[in-house]
Amino acid sequence: MNSLFPSSARRGLLKLAAAAGALMLAGTVQAQAPEKVKVAAIYTVPVEQQWVSRIHKALTAARDRGEIDYAFSENVTNADYERVMRQYAEQGNKLVVGEAFAVEAAARKVAKDYPQTAFLMGSSGKPQQPNFAVFDNYIQEPAYLTGMIAAGMSQTGKIGLVGGYPIPEVNRLMQAFIEGAREINPKAEFTVTFIGSWFDPPKAKEAAFAMIDKGTDVLYAERFGVSDAAKERGKLAIGNVIDTQPQYPETVVASALWSMEPTIDAALKQVKAGAFKADDYGQYSLMKHKGSSLAPLGTFAGKIPADLIAKVEAKQKAILDGSFSVKVNDKEPKSSAR
Repeated sequence: MNSLFPSSARRGLLKLAAAAGALMLAGTVQAQAPEKVKVAAIYTVPVEQQWVSRIHKALTAARDRGEIDYAFSENVTNADYERVMRQYAEQGNKLVVGEAFAVEAAARKVAKDYPQTAFLMGSSGKPQQPNFAVFDNYIQEPAYLTGMIAAGMSQTGKIGLVGGYPIPEVNRLMQAFIEGAREINPKAEFTVTFIGSWFDPPKAKEAAFAMIDKGTDVLYAERFGVSDAAKERGKLAIGNVIDTQPQYPETVVASALWSMEPTIDAALKQVKAGAFKADDYGQYSLMKHKGSSLAPLGTFAGKIPADLIAKVEAKQKAILDGSFSVKVNDKEPKSSAR
């Protein structure tokens, strides 16, 4: 049967049809692709700093999954914080994440001026309607467990704690650590020092050296620099927020880890649904939500006494099943060492 079109014309029509089909398919795929959420983060310290690194890690993971377009600013001074917040809101970011501890008034003022933008800020305060949600590193549960390990590993019964500032977010972790240590050794003595900075490793290191000179043999490294001092003097350290044992395999016994993924994922879900509210997201840092955990013992798995490990595991089980609750104590811890 003869075709109405010559073979060359038929080939041309087939190519056009294929091209049109490809364009339609591409259009369908593009239409089905979920729209990325514009997210910005503001950090007052380098993204390498342990606390901020956890937020950055969670947001980077969401970006790599294709969920968000992510922009961030680091080393933002308190004086410049408000300007940067406004800039990101003006640029159409649907979610702005940061830490408002030293800039509470300014941050909350910006949130009022941009009611259509969702703000998720590390804060000691309460949520502010309608769009200023707060979060915190509620990792006091694994901090308690690391305190148990610290006391069990200490030979002198003298334990040192070096922190940044005595704010509730730091105090509650130190207090939980101390209570955990006292469960194992009620007679343990504690030396507490705050260096007045969030990122000053040399200053933290010197504070740790001073403690070691007075007989401390296990140090709670709330700040970078402490584990360096412990390593140089052959003492032990307990990590905070991140696991630094790979960098200090013979020094860091255990760490209380913070994972921001549950917090970020919960906030993004609300933003995408158009249902973001001024809630307290601190709960997502608890162990039951996988927002915190005790780091693997790694190089110290065979060095920690079996009976101590059994006690820590039993306490962790009690925390997870709700039969034991770690008290939240935001008061500034004081030294008890004589």
